[in-house]
Amino acid sequence: MGPVGQCETADRPAARAVGGWRSHSEPLELVGRAKETHALECVLAEVRDGLSGVLVLRGEAGIGQTVLLDWAAGQASDMQVARVTGVEPEMDLGFAGLHLLLVPFLDGLERLPAPQRDALECAFGLAAGPAPDRFLVGLAVLTLITDAAMRRPVLCVVDDAQWLDRVSVEVLGFVARRLYADRVGMIFAVEDEEQPAGVLRGLPELPVGGLADDAAGELLAAAASTPVDPRVQDQIVAEAAGNPLALIEFAAELTAGELSGKVPLTRPLRCGERLAELYCSRVRALPADVQLLLLLAAADEQGEPDKIWRAAGQLGIGPEAACSPAVERLVSLAPKIRFRHPLMRSAGYYAASSSARRRAHQALAAASDPELDPDRRAWHLAEAAPGPDEQVAAELEQSADRARRRGGWASGAAFLERAAALTPDPGRQAERLLQAAEARLVAGQVPAARALVQQATPCLADPLARGKAARLEGLTLFRTGELAKASSVLLAAARLIAPYDTRLARDTLREALDTAHLSDSSGSGPAEVLRAIHAIPKAEGSQVTIVDLLLDGFATLREGRHEAGAGLLRRALAALAGGEVFPDEAIQGFRTIVVAAHQVYDDTTLHELTERCVAAARARGAFTFVLLGLVATAHNQLLEGRVAAAEATVAEGRALSASTGCQAHLGSFAVAELEALAWRGRRAETRRLADRMLRDFAERGIAQGTRMVNQALAVLELGQGNYADAAQRALGTYEQPPVLTMASEVEVMIEAAVRCGDRRDASSVLEAFAPRAQACGTHWALGLLARCRALLAPDDQAEADYRRAIEHLRQCRLAPQLARSHLLYGEWLRRQRRRREARDQLRTACEMFEAMQMEGFADRARAELLATGERARKRSVDTPDVLTAQETQIARLASGGASNAEIATRLFISACTVEYHLRKVYRKLGITSRVQLVHALPATSG
Repeated sequence: MGPVGQCETADRPAARAVGGWRSHSEPLELVGRAKETHALECVLAEVRDGLSGVLVLRGEAGIGQTVLLDWAAGQASDMQVARVTGVEPEMDLGFAGLHLLLVPFLDGLERLPAPQRDALECAFGLAAGPAPDRFLVGLAVLTLITDAAMRRPVLCVVDDAQWLDRVSVEVLGFVARRLYADRVGMIFAVEDEEQPAGVLRGLPELPVGGLADDAAGELLAAAASTPVDPRVQDQIVAEAAGNPLALIEFAAELTAGELSGKVPLTRPLRCGERLAELYCSRVRALPADVQLLLLLAAADEQGEPDKIWRAAGQLGIGPEAACSPAVERLVSLAPKIRFRHPLMRSAGYYAASSSARRRAHQALAAASDPELDPDRRAWHLAEAAPGPDEQVAAELEQSADRARRRGGWASGAAFLERAAALTPDPGRQAERLLQAAEARLVAGQVPAARALVQQATPCLADPLARGKAARLEGLTLFRTGELAKASSVLLAAARLIAPYDTRLARDTLREALDTAHLSDSSGSGPAEVLRAIHAIPKAEGSQVTIVDLLLDGFATLREGRHEAGAGLLRRALAALAGGEVFPDEAIQGFRTIVVAAHQVYDDTTLHELTERCVAAARARGAFTFVLLGLVATAHNQLLEGRVAAAEATVAEGRALSASTGCQAHLGSFAVAELEALAWRGRRAETRRLADRMLRDFAERGIAQGTRMVNQALAVLELGQGNYADAAQRALGTYEQPPVLTMASEVEVMIEAAVRCGDRRDASSVLEAFAPRAQACGTHWALGLLARCRALLAPDDQAEADYRRAIEHLRQCRLAPQLARSHLLYGEWLRRQRRRREARDQLRTACEMFEAMQMEGFADRARAELLATGERARKRSVDTPDVLTAQETQIARLASGGASNAEIATRLFISACTVEYHLRKVYRKLGITSRVQLVHALPATSG
């Protein structure tokens, strides 16, 4: 660094900073940073006011983020400050950065709820256990930090976030998005063009650019040891492009003659990459033992002095090496070894030759405890290896296993990739690359996983390994939205795997069926997968699993054996419903389970299993499956007529998606939102959203998404009596009868077709539906069957069918279907000129639709009532909906008896934020306690 302490002399006044005089204690690099320091002050003010603040500083290397972070930490003397700096050589050591950041708070581990404590301890290697989901770890970190903040405000400072290990930055991004009223501040610094796991995108961000010319000149003048000629100043400022670190270094590097203009400047000046080379040249000019000491410090991110000195002893370096003034300019030695700027660390490492770096890593490996720190030891051994080394590769593979058990899948992949690079045998190397690809896929790094699969495949001689590679390729295609291709590849993979591993082959078939159904539920994809199920039966003598029952049930239904197929699906669902614990494989296959429940028209089991899946996924912290469960919950709530609840669930799902940057289910939440709008009869909003979604699904080739949008539009048109449009939407996208038709589609198809005079298509759908409904035998199935038959029946048979439909549907959860049955029966009675009886049915339907806020169908029922001679008034809402979606969710849970801590766990927020929102709910509703919520909520949240 330049001569910071020499910026003001007796014959030169203090340099003036932008916005005011610079104080004697203000770092040089803060000249001209009024906007940035104001933004940081706002974060600290939010924390002091009892809320929370988050800010991401983004700029090029050397532009001044580190100095700004130092300044912010210095202003937070009234707070607990935790700080971590990412280091590129160790960015693949899972949870390492998070562990270092949380050291000040780990005394609160014992106070965490057991699932959170266990997850965090497993992540940090403090205890053995199954791999924790990173979002359960995130919830633990959120609880740990916010609990600490209840005693004293907390400021978390993360420098060079782009070099933190991926899982740490994902967890910290999750925490940053869940803060609200917690007295916690989080400030990140990230280099331009770097996207640390993508999870910091969307957080409040401040670009840190170069200084304006006047401020840059001021900084140069303050940093220089001699007056600077104005023309020279202009040249240096232009060359530095506003980079404060470059300006300070130029001031220190240039001679007095060059600064005064007496000696011409040597061009080009050192800036950007040349600035890094400047540091490297300075390091190379140091004595050899000092260079080695800096290299050891740069090669180990932990900065533990004892370890560094043990390694130094291995290289014959004594304590006197630390006494060099050059060392003090570059490194702080206590209480931990810390470089004063990231470029200094980089220079300390890369200024050394490759052989010197290998010697340093060898010494650090020898200084690492093989019991307490086996993973860093293995990493250092790998960096020290001059060529292929199977023994080191095996140690790295063991480290990968430990990382994956802790949930550090990206770290496990990094260990495996390094192990593969050191593996002498090509076949074994390919297998390790394949394992790394699977770890990258689980970590969400799809392009990296795909590249590893492609790299490994040519060297895979084993057929089973080739089948596993094909399966991974199919899963990467699924993750990138290439659904039709993914289904085909997964099916081919199942066939490759089948002769060697039947269980894995059938699991792959389930994945292929899921993918095929999403891409084209009525096309050849699902049919081909279903045909393959019987060709890959379960292994003889093996225990029948839920996946076996589901696959065989779907295949049997496709063959037209409805009784047998429905029986198999019911067995699978009953096994899940009857088990005390919701198994992991059921969470992973939940989409298939939802389809199965629809296929057998079991509304009770669908409701119960969805709730259990969401609860189990929350308990495990399986965030992706929490989102999938929330999608299913929203659709169930719409089936049950709870439109406001469905909208709150969609809002919760989107908020959780935004918390981690997980975009996988946003399309499904959009479908649920569209269905809610359609049931509410909001034509303009429904059409606008549907048009956007149809374009998106068409571009991505997701036929099932297109059909679901058309299904929602058909409901909208039915509610408004536009039967021809409804029929076109419900039936127009099908070229042949669907292989797996969702329950909600059948009755819409039949009613729309009958109402516009297309009895042939209606009869065709009914003919396909009737055997399934009779085989299922549920009130849902039999009620819909009776109503559909009534629509097609002659007048002397229709009434009995309508009454039968109402009786069955009264005994299940599907209030909208019951209301529609009353509506259709009332319309039929009116056409029979039985007006008094028609009024009873239509009035019931109208009241039900109004209570469910389904205004489209309510308007249709009112119009029919008017035709009978009765005047129906539109119900007015007594109390405005004053609560936000999150406030509604919190209030509903609190009114049900959940504690603040339980609500926080469920919604992935802190207990302080729950309390903050509850106070707002009480104020808005004019109440003072939870007891009053029970009576206040129905009027506001439906």
